[in-house]
Amino acid sequence: MTRGRINRRQALKLMGAMGAGPFLAAGGRIPPAAAGGPAGRVVVVGGGFGGATVAKYIKRFDPAVEVTLVEPSRRHFTCPFSNLYLGGLYQFDALGHGYEELVSRYGVQVVHSMADDVDADGRTVRLAGGETLSWDRLVLSPGIDIRWGELEGYTRAAAEKAPHAWQAGPQTHLLKKQLEAMEDGGTFILVAPDNPFRCPPGPYERVAMVANYLKSHKPKSKILLLDAKDNFSKQGLFLDGWRKNYGDMIEWVGRSQDGEVVRVDADRLEVETEFGTTHKASVLNVVPPQRAGFIARRAGVTDASGWAPVEPRTFASPRVEGVYVIGDATEAAPMPKSGFCANAQGKVTAAAIVADLAGVDGPDPSWANTCYSTVAPGYGISVAGVYGIREGHIEEISGGVSPADADAAFRRREAEYAVAWYRAITQDTWGTA
Repeated sequence: MTRGRINRRQALKLMGAMGAGPFLAAGGRIPPAAAGGPAGRVVVVGGGFGGATVAKYIKRFDPAVEVTLVEPSRRHFTCPFSNLYLGGLYQFDALGHGYEELVSRYGVQVVHSMADDVDADGRTVRLAGGETLSWDRLVLSPGIDIRWGELEGYTRAAAEKAPHAWQAGPQTHLLKKQLEAMEDGGTFILVAPDNPFRCPPGPYERVAMVANYLKSHKPKSKILLLDAKDNFSKQGLFLDGWRKNYGDMIEWVGRSQDGEVVRVDADRLEVETEFGTTHKASVLNVVPPQRAGFIARRAGVTDASGWAPVEPRTFASPRVEGVYVIGDATEAAPMPKSGFCANAQGKVTAAAIVADLAGVDGPDPSWANTCYSTVAPGYGISVAGVYGIREGHIEEISGGVSPADADAAFRRREAEYAVAWYRAITQDTWGTA
């Protein structure tokens, strides 16, 4: 299986091999554009895997650039590993990561506020309290918003009864409480959306982790996964892993078998499929259609798809000059909407911005993605990909998944790698590298 991760040392070696000499000056950074003052002002909106990474790496590549990170939360709770919390394998507090290291070690200015508006002509961001921040370059990494009402009946109010838990926090706790209150012998229903959406393997890991909890505490229960697709990430590995670990507890119904849900009744915990079949849940988990976060839409960088197209080499917006978009908000297929991709995009975009501010060409980019999924305790699977530019488009250069015929020892190691991966990427994003 191909597995990859681009760290700073590898990135700098790559830059040097491609003739990006300025990046190697002064310890791998571009010299400041003007002595005695900032090399530029960059505002980053959103402090998740993408935003925190780009803020940190701009300062690493050139400490003279003034970087301000706008993020309302003082701790970011990650969607990766939130499924393991639901399954009883991880503590919720361990999902939270603060910004102290970005401030104290790298000199990033962190403003805990909501960004309300972007003035592209005036190059300012207006915050919820009315303050404005000026920028020479703006990076938007706002994650996702839910398309409320696009799935009939699924509104904000409905989510308080049939949670999505696709943004880690109160919704995750709500779903956990519902699982704990569910009667033994009940039915857990998960509704999976059509592509694209955040974390393509996420719904399938989630039902595995719910099954792990139910197997221990409510073994008479069943899980029904109603899917708007006939194919999903790591499909064969998940189906095999469910069967080996949970027998017939999990039933997956794809679109062609009437798995697409078209209406939700959260009060009755019922869903209706495309061909009129009604399913009743004890606990209903709806993963609804999604789009780029609010500030991306407000800034005018999204298109009719609801996502933000990007210039492939730098992730600059082709719609608004001086603005870059990274992470789940982007339209960057074939790269998936994952934490690892957001982290990788943050590093490449950091290099591109520092080069742009210095008036030099940046390096040719490449990105990597690795995604581990925990199917059961000691049973992990993974997918990996390496991406580059071909004929002006992002393409997957190589990739693969865990072997289908792997033995128990291999699956156990993959589960261990998943924990190590999570610790490494969260440290790289919010802590020291």
